[in-house]
Amino acid sequence: MRLLIVEDDPEMSAALSTGLGAEGFVVDVASNGVDGLWMATENAFDLVVLDIMLPQLSGYEVCRRLREARSTVPILMLTAKDGEYDQADALDLGADDYLSKPFSYVVLLARIRALLRRAPADRSPTLVLGDLSLNPATRQCHRGETEIALTSREFDLLEYLIRNRNVVVSRASIAEHVWDAELDIESNVVEVYVSHLRQKIDNPFGRRDIETVRGAGYRLTESKPAAAKSPAG
Repeated sequence: MRLLIVEDDPEMSAALSTGLGAEGFVVDVASNGVDGLWMATENAFDLVVLDIMLPQLSGYEVCRRLREARSTVPILMLTAKDGEYDQADALDLGADDYLSKPFSYVVLLARIRALLRRAPADRSPTLVLGDLSLNPATRQCHRGETEIALTSREFDLLEYLIRNRNVVVSRASIAEHVWDAELDIESNVVEVYVSHLRQKIDNPFGRRDIETVRGAGYRLTESKPAAAKSPAG
């Protein structure tokens, strides 16, 4: 599970990152609202821990913009304020839960786990890129009306790529999020599975959605169908 912590207090963010990392989460950190919004928009996170009082862009505004962009990532807001109106504002803007500082780490962890358990039912069921669609709930993949049979690992890889659409993801990042860091990144397993995906979702349909970015990794983008050749006349 990948979490984003948006917190401007370096001691707090370091403590949360260390503690949650020890629980098995992959943790990314942003120290201001602008970076936090960009990271939450451009990457696939399972949950965002969002402080309200942030430089450059408040947590309220980050939450509002994410929901306006139709992001359904669960958001747990942290605030030094404890007034009922502040809590109501956070929930009205789309936050899923909140904690007032100072808080118990045990309670924070319990809230995170509760939100993650609820997350699959709350999220939009279908991920779409052009005529390619992926339904994490049913584990089905379609190109237009054609259903494509994928293995479990192929599905997980495609889900990671489509959640990070138009963004270059490295082999190490793929290994970390699809294989849960169990994979030796020096092996060619990632390349093999990318090749398998191309043979299923691209080649039969004349597409090149999965791009290799030399020296950087892979990127999933919407390509156009190859033009049919005109018959010789």
